[in-house]
This record gives sequence, C-alpha cells and structure tokens, in this order.
Amino acid sequence: MKTCNFFIFLFLTSFFSFSQNPNRIYKSHNEENGIFSVTTNDGKYKFKFFTNDILETSFIPINQKEIQESHAVVLSPKIVKTKYKYKGDTISYSSNSIRIEVVTKPFQIIYKDKRNNVITSEKRGYFSSTHIPLEMVKGNIKYDTTEKIEFNLNEDEVLYGAGARALGMNRRGKRLPLYNRAQYGYQDYAELMNYTMPLVISSKKYMIHFDNAPVGYLDLDSKKDKTLTYETISGRKTYQVIVGDSWQNLIENYTNLTGKQPLPPRWALGNFSSRFGYHSQEETETTIAKFKEDNIPVDAVILDLFWFGKTIQGTMGNLEAYKDSFPDLKGMISRFKEKGVKTVLITEPFVLTTSKKWKEANQKQVLAKDTIGDSAKYDFYFGNTGIIDLYKKEGRDWFWNIYKSIYNLGVKGIWGDLGEPEVLPSWVSFGTSKKADEIHNIYGHDWAKLIFENYQKEYPNERPFILMRAGSSGSQRFGMIPWSGDVSRSWGGLQSQPEIALQMGMQGLGYMHSDLGGFAGDNLDDNLYTRWMQYGVFQPIYRPHAQEAVASEPVYRNAETKQLAKQAIELRYKMLPYNYNLAFENNQKGTPLMRPIFFEEDDEKLMTNATTYLWGKDFLITPILKDSAVSKEMYFPKTANWVNFYTNEVVKGGQTKNVKVEEKSIPTYVREGALVLMSKLVQSTDNYNTDNLELHYYFHNSKKNSARSYYNDDGLTANAFEKGLYETLNFEAEFSKKYLEIDFEAELGKNWESSNKNIVLVIHNINYNPKKIKVNGKKVSNQPKNNTLRIPFKWNPKKEIEIKITLK
Repeated sequence: MKTCNFFIFLFLTSFFSFSQNPNRIYKSHNEENGIFSVTTNDGKYKFKFFTNDILETSFIPINQKEIQESHAVVLSPKIVKTKYKYKGDTISYSSNSIRIEVVTKPFQIIYKDKRNNVITSEKRGYFSSTHIPLEMVKGNIKYDTTEKIEFNLNEDEVLYGAGARALGMNRRGKRLPLYNRAQYGYQDYAELMNYTMPLVISSKKYMIHFDNAPVGYLDLDSKKDKTLTYETISGRKTYQVIVGDSWQNLIENYTNLTGKQPLPPRWALGNFSSRFGYHSQEETETTIAKFKEDNIPVDAVILDLFWFGKTIQGTMGNLEAYKDSFPDLKGMISRFKEKGVKTVLITEPFVLTTSKKWKEANQKQVLAKDTIGDSAKYDFYFGNTGIIDLYKKEGRDWFWNIYKSIYNLGVKGIWGDLGEPEVLPSWVSFGTSKKADEIHNIYGHDWAKLIFENYQKEYPNERPFILMRAGSSGSQRFGMIPWSGDVSRSWGGLQSQPEIALQMGMQGLGYMHSDLGGFAGDNLDDNLYTRWMQYGVFQPIYRPHAQEAVASEPVYRNAETKQLAKQAIELRYKMLPYNYNLAFENNQKGTPLMRPIFFEEDDEKLMTNATTYLWGKDFLITPILKDSAVSKEMYFPKTANWVNFYTNEVVKGGQTKNVKVEEKSIPTYVREGALVLMSKLVQSTDNYNTDNLELHYYFHNSKKNSARSYYNDDGLTANAFEKGLYETLNFEAEFSKKYLEIDFEAELGKNWESSNKNIVLVIHNINYNPKKIKVNGKKVSNQPKNNTLRIPFKWNPKKEIEIKITLK
C-alpha cells in the first residue's frame, strides 16, 4: 500500500509539474479565418500557423488590448492544411509538423511534433509578478512588476540563443538581460553585450522567438527547475514556435519568418584597413599606400570619428568633413576608388549640444524628447547629447539627408556605431508615445532599416554595406553586418569569438565577426595578432580594427608578423569563389557561413563544442586560441574523412586527434570528396573575375560520387540572382575502379554574358599514375607530382566539358 501511494504521489507530482497556472480556467474555443482561439477566464489565446513548421501563439490578457505590430516578422501566413480533434479533456489543432494540445482541465498548452513527441509546453504560461532586477541592469530596468511567459524544459536540453554573449555554447542555467549594452574590453566571459535577442534555440531542434521589442530578461533555467521564462516590462505576449528536420532547415524556417540577409557586395569579403582612428587624410592615404607597396590585398578603408572632428569628445553629430584634417575627403575617396579601395564612414545617432548640427536638429524637432516635450539632453562619454528620433518622419528624413550627402562623397559603406543605444535614459520618449525602454533593443534594428530601405529607393541597383554592432531579431534582412563589440586585445578576448559568431549565425546573423587582433588595450602581442588574423580567414568579415596605440594594420607590424598576416589575407582572397558561394547560400536559405560542428554530426557530446567548426560545408577549422600552442586536440566528424589543407594528410573521421600546430597556419581540413573552387590572387576584388580558376578535388577511392555548385555574379548589382545576372558553375566527380570522370556544366542566368575560363583542375591524393587523360575526348599528357595531378584547360561555360582519367 505504501508503494502504491508512492506511485500515486509520483504521478500527481509529475502531472502537476506540467500543469499550468491553477487559476486559469478554460471557457471556450473557436476557429475562424485561419486563427484557432481559446478563451480562458483571464484572457484569450490565439494560435496561427505561418507554415507547417512555424506556429505563432499570442495571449491577450483580459484587461489588455491586442498588439499586432511586429518588428521581426515579415512572412505572411500561408494557407496550411490543419486538423482538429476534441476528445475528453484535450483539444488538438495541428499542421503536418506541429500539434497544439489544449488540456481543458487542469488547463495546459502543449506543443508536439509530427512523431507525437513533446516539443515544449507552457508551465505557468502568462503571468505578472514582482520584478527582481539583475545587478548588472538594476540601473537600467527599473520596474516594480514584469510580465512573464513560462515554459517547461527537458532535463537534457542544451539551450542556445539570446543574442551575442560570451558564456560557452550552452546558455542554460543563466538569467540574461534583454538590454543591448556595450561591454568594453570583455574577454572570455560576458553575460551582457551589445546585441541581445529574445530567441531561444534548443538542442531538440526547435526555436521559441518572443516577438516583442521592450526590454526584459530570458531566464534559461537559472533555478535548475527545468523552467524557461521570458520576462518583459510591456508589449506583446506573442511567441513563435519553429521546428525543423535539420539544423539548416530550422534556421531556414526562422529566416523565412524574419527575413533573409541580402547578398553583400563581394568587396565586403575582402580585407579592410581600419583603426580607431585615422586622424587625417595624409595618415589615411599613407596607410593605403603601404598596403599597395607591400602587395597586401585591401578592398576598403574605414574612417572612425576623426573624419568629422579633431577630438573624440565634443564633435559627435557634426557628420561632415573636418577640413583641417581632411581638406579633400571627396578627392581622397575618388583616388582610393581608382585603386580598388572603397571608403566606409562612421556615423552615430547622437547629436552633441556642442556639434555643428545641434541647433538645426533642435529647431527641426528631429530629436527624442524629455518629459516636458523639449529635445532630450543628457551626458555620456562623448559629451552632452540628444539622440535622433527614428520614430517620427522628421527624424528619419533629416538623418537620411545626411546619409545622402555622405554617399555623394563616393562612400560605399556606412558604419553605424553606438546603436545599442550606448546610453539611453528611460525618461526619453520617441515618436508620439514610445518610451525609451520600449524601443531600446530595436533602435539599431530600425536604424539599419532606415538606411537599407532608403538605399533601395535612391540607389536601387547597388548593394549597401551596413556595419553595426546592435540590432534585434530580423535585423539581417536589412543587410546588417554586426560585429562583436570592443573585445579585449588578449587571448581571453580571442577565445570567446568563435562562440559568439557561431551562436549569432544560428540566430540569423550570419555575418557576425570580430575586430581582428582585438580592439581594447595596448597589448603588443605578435603571436596573438597572427592567430587572430589566421582565424579571420574563416570568419565572415576580414576586418582588423583596434585602438591606435598598437597598430591593427599588418603593414605597421614587424616583418615576420606582417608576412604571416599577408599569407592569411592572400588565402582569404584565393578563397573568394568558395566564400562568395557561402554568402549566396546564406542569402537563399539563411545558412550561416560559420557552422557548429554538430551541424555535421548530431551528437550530444558535440553540442557545446565551439573550438572546432565548419566553414561552409567543406572546411573543418580549429582556431588557435592560446599562446605558444604546439599541438591542438581536434575532433574529426565521422561523416567523412578529412584532408589536411596544407599537407594532404588524410585523417579518418570519427576520432579525436592531437594535431601539430604550425606557425604559418591554423589547423585546416577539407572534406574528402569535396570540389573546392579557388581563384588567382588579386589585390582588390575590383580585379577579380572567374576567368582564371582552380578547382581542387580531394580524391578518395571510397568516395564514388561528389557534386558541388558555385554561384557567381558581378558582385555589385542588387538582386542580381533575381534579375538573371548570374552564372552557377556545377562540378560532378564520378569514380569507378577504372575511371575518374569530372564533368563541368554551367547554368547561365537569362541576362548573364558568359566568358571563357582558364581552369586548372587540381586532384589531390590521387595515388595513381593515370594510364590516360582526356579533356573532351582529346588526350593530354599530365602526370602527378607528390600525388597531386594538375590539368589545365579552357572552358566555354555555354558547353559541357568532360575530363576522363583512366586509372588502370
């Protein structure tokens, strides 16, 4: 009897741990116009499918109005075939992928997948309670109560998301503020940074996106009671549950919902010259001249705030050339353009009361307001300031007119800095009634939107480059290129960078990158600099940037360090065809450029691994994150064998191996069977074309068939793919006991003018002396050297070409 009572107790404990707010009582339900609703005593649930894999849930408390506006969602709901069932105490409503189960007594919302497994379930669901501020934001989030939505978690779930943080890959166990705030000089741990997002990703391959802008918190089971809680000061009680059959499919579904990243200009994948900052035109031109003199490729130069003022403090808001230091800024930009170097200028949303534009901004009512309706003024590091009101037409138009004057200088990129916003008191108001804390986390998002949408109107054929460090969910659709903020110039700072980039790529921001070499501090460490630059080859944007006391540019480093950096930059440029195709994949499907290793092998032991990652599909990368490393432990996924990019040594997949660390490179491996397209070295992407290419095939006799496709266009025209201004180069390798055949075929967009190509086919690890080699039936007499066979030939992409190698 005691045993029986124990099991009854255990059953009830388990049951009630999954039952919701005991005071919530089911009243009725209804389906109308694609919305399934459930009315309770304290509010109404509305469920809406966007697709089979995306379900939106809104709860409207009984004393609140429904808020429909979303900053994040751009997908229109599709017509989804649904099923309805009401049996006993359970109402179910489902698509092919997600089923909602509403248990009427005791009330409970449960989400299940197509295999009847629980995805997640509401614990208490919506409730309001006392706000317990976290120490790090108690001066920022000042409210007596907050609204919460609470969910159940499985014991073994790994949780990702919440934006840019340095916490380790598994973010479970933390209560994290949703309050964008820069973290100067952080190293390997930072709970709060400049880009937060109300998004949680589970190792069970589902996401919950809390579709609400105001500040708050994400509690990822900090009390160790298997509870996930979203907490906010106000706004929507709306969230989307998103599922996927694979990691790539999950991210594709999320970016279908919130928008795809436009394809950036190709030059954005090149090398940048950047520092805080170039004080004069002479200094800037001298630096670019050094790149040219040393034959180090460079595609862009970034000017920090000295372009509009002589001092750091007191000049922000001028946003026009400071003639004493830059007497001919337009001429300099034009001369750089002739050399293949594009210019990017910094801008900020702050207008200091000491700046040239304060009087005009104040008179034209373009600034946010204080509590009595005047332009809000407050102090921060740079001076006494106001902030541009992006939520009223006058503010948006005024700011865009400044950007037009900047673009008229010949500028090709905009840097939007301090967009958290760096300092924004709660008492500041925007638009007609928006409070600072309601728009704080989306200010950078809406700033990027302003630039992107006006750019589309005024320069419809060009691709914008928008570098920003703060935004929100969905900011990728405005072409935002985010970076990880003012990271410490230290080994600790480097160690957190792969994690941050991998996490943000999973959250739709595929171009998250770091200030290569580190930003904060005057640390002159050549080994650190070299390892960061080598890592940069395999991160989305290659942009060394730092405080000026120690040079960020390789041209100012010692000869040995400069040479090692040059080798890294040159490899970056040779990989342009591969990298540009990654950018296209991201544009089409949302797939990140940097991918966690568990995308390749879905194993629990890999779910927290950020030390080794995939660069695209075919490169396996392990950055060197510690000083004086002579070897590095590296896991090789069991899905393939892996070829050392530099030595052609083959490592069998499915093992952990200590690999030797070389000074001139970081451990870099290529998937066996891959067809990797590379190009001849150029000093600027202006000189890049696909007329001279190398196709590297990593041969193995166990790999019978391989195929890869590479996208190409002019690298500049907006929506080139949609306009038919592109080519896709398709390669297929087939191996049998006697033959290796590699076929070349191109798909040409309807408006693309193709040109003949000089191709060198490079076959690695062939381990045969071929009996015969034929290129489209014509015999050639090449022989392998060091187990590598090189076959040069010409290819007209309008025609297929076949290379057949008789091996025996």
